[in-house]
Amino acid sequence: MLNIIELWRYLSRKRKIHYCMVLVLMTFSSLAEMVSIGLVIPFLSVLIEPQLLYQFDLIQPIILLFEVTDSKQLVLPIVIIFIIVVVFSGSVRLSLLYFMTRLSHATGADIGINIYRRTLYQDYSIHIKRNSSEVINGIITKTNLVIGGVVTPTLSFISSLLLTIGIIIALIAININIFLYLLPSFGLVYLGVILYNRKKLKRNGEVISKQSTFMVKSLQEGLGGIRDIIIDGTQNFYCHLYHNSNILLKKASAENSIIAGSPRYVIEVMGIVFIAIFAYILTFEEGGVQAAIPTLGALTLGAQRLLPAMQHLYQSYSSIHSSKASFQDVLFLLNQSLPDHVDKPSSSLISFEKEFSIHNLSFRYSEEEPWVFKNINLKLKKNTSIGIVGTTGSGKSTLINIIMGLLDSSEGHIAVDGVKILNANKRSWQLSIAHVPQNIFLTDGTIEDNIAFGIPKEKIDHSKVKIAAKKANILELVESWSDGFETTVGERGMRVSGGQRQRIGIARALYKNADVLILDEATSSLDNETESSIMKEIGALRGEITIFIVAHRTTTLNDCDQIVNIEEISD
Repeated sequence: MLNIIELWRYLSRKRKIHYCMVLVLMTFSSLAEMVSIGLVIPFLSVLIEPQLLYQFDLIQPIILLFEVTDSKQLVLPIVIIFIIVVVFSGSVRLSLLYFMTRLSHATGADIGINIYRRTLYQDYSIHIKRNSSEVINGIITKTNLVIGGVVTPTLSFISSLLLTIGIIIALIAININIFLYLLPSFGLVYLGVILYNRKKLKRNGEVISKQSTFMVKSLQEGLGGIRDIIIDGTQNFYCHLYHNSNILLKKASAENSIIAGSPRYVIEVMGIVFIAIFAYILTFEEGGVQAAIPTLGALTLGAQRLLPAMQHLYQSYSSIHSSKASFQDVLFLLNQSLPDHVDKPSSSLISFEKEFSIHNLSFRYSEEEPWVFKNINLKLKKNTSIGIVGTTGSGKSTLINIIMGLLDSSEGHIAVDGVKILNANKRSWQLSIAHVPQNIFLTDGTIEDNIAFGIPKEKIDHSKVKIAAKKANILELVESWSDGFETTVGERGMRVSGGQRQRIGIARALYKNADVLILDEATSSLDNETESSIMKEIGALRGEITIFIVAHRTTTLNDCDQIVNIEEISD
């Protein structure tokens, strides 16, 4: 229940209103069901003995109004009224099912979008510690589990509870003995099953939550490393990983389904036996079987409505209990905090007129780990370039990540025109930066989409795309292809070569037209001739933008205004 209340906090005002409306419809459905069952006795009584209508006070005004002389004249209207009430009750229940289902899935969409949004806004330091399969599984699989296993069952539980209460009230009004014998007997059976299977449902829920993540992980790793898997012949290894997780998940899911559905068959047998015994007892009362038919009819209809309602109550409880582990994982992702700049007007570019500086900068990933570097001090005038070199593992990329505001320094700070870059103004600084990493990420879209990365198709400036492609030394190649800039690159750029992928990444950075350009081993995948051509184009930007270049080959840095070795400037 506490988890449901916590989830309620993340629903929009519009969704909360929808849930309140559904609750009203549930109450109305319960009342309609109660009325339809309550009308069974007078309906059957009229069919057996029409003259009994004269004994009902509510019928007297109708008899006087229409000057009814024969009780049989009222049989057809009573039958029509009964049919209308039953059809109306069924229509309300059908409408309730429609709105409950639509609302549950709409809530699922809201939750998935919310989690994805909160995840994308997390700091880079969180992303590098987290396995993406956990997030993907949380957004896709576990969100669906929560909708199908918690949200929908909760609505069903409330609806079934209200319906059960309405049916019980109707049955008590008909014959209190039905309530005294029928409900406690059925209730004890369900209570016993709940207590017996409670731990098993929880354990299976934890298995489902854990193994669904393992399944996504094995799929990601298997498909992501498909080249090496084919070469090494390790297909069976990844199939085995997926198979083990899948078997455990399906076994736990099947066991939960059996637990949730099995009491129904016992209860149905009990219900039929109870009705048979009760019918036998009624034959000894005054009037015999004929007098007992209306009561038996009401009892049968009530039981026919009550048993599914109680089964839905139990199934809803079982589903909620078995989905608890997945629900907690989803709530954990929903609880991710959003940065302050979200939902605020777009930040303006930070003022960068004179110089960028680094002051006593030190970094380590945790207090238990060694320092990556210590006490780095640097100054770079605006619209000049700096080359950063160092051996593998010396912290070049880490320094660049701090400069871009992706990682926070352990000690010291960076500043622009003397203003410290902190969380409050970090976003404004990042808007000034264009970054080209060593490993370029390409979407499964066109060349143009990847150069104008993250920009809606209708807002792409085609002329800027061509200018950026020319500076990245890829324009002639792209235009020689039949589809030109509409050529698709495939998933993760698998349809283009490594060098082409790198040049598309450089064109992406140049398209941004930022004040600061950062190249982090950006030309490492290029041949010497292509690298020289691109660096010549980048060199042409000297005096126009500020450039940081990280490279292994010192020849790449020949045109830089200054070159620093990170190991020499770090204590």
